[in-house]
Amino acid sequence: MTETMAISAVANAIQLSVAPVFLLAGVGALLNVLTNRLNRAVDRYRFLNEHPELLTYKSARDEMQIQLRRTKLIQWAIILCTVCALAICLVVALLFGGSELMADPSAVIAVLFIGGMLSLTVGLVLFLREIALALRLMKLFSRISSDT
Repeated sequence: MTETMAISAVANAIQLSVAPVFLLAGVGALLNVLTNRLNRAVDRYRFLNEHPELLTYKSARDEMQIQLRRTKLIQWAIILCTVCALAICLVVALLFGGSELMADPSAVIAVLFIGGMLSLTVGLVLFLREIALALRLMKLFSRISSDT
């Protein structure tokens, strides 16, 4: 009888952890996108830095400043999304730990989940800000090409 109850408790913990695991997969995909954007911004910054002759143009100096701001925003977005992923991992671990230890970690789980969601929200806002900076670069390039 107790073996059936133990299996039922584990099955219940698995059911409860399915939604956080899907969330974790989504955050992982977002981290992949952010990392790719960071790589592109760093590569462009490095290119401009390695070609000092381009820095005689105001547009290249402006672009370097925007790229630097982009990398900082992406860095913070990655940090916050990683904090979210860690919080969700702890939620899943506590769901299983609470099930096995017959404890009630619901208050800690709630705090971790809310903290993770707030972290994800701020990370997404920073991501939107970084996209706005990338669009500003597009406007800068279109203005330069129309001037020549």
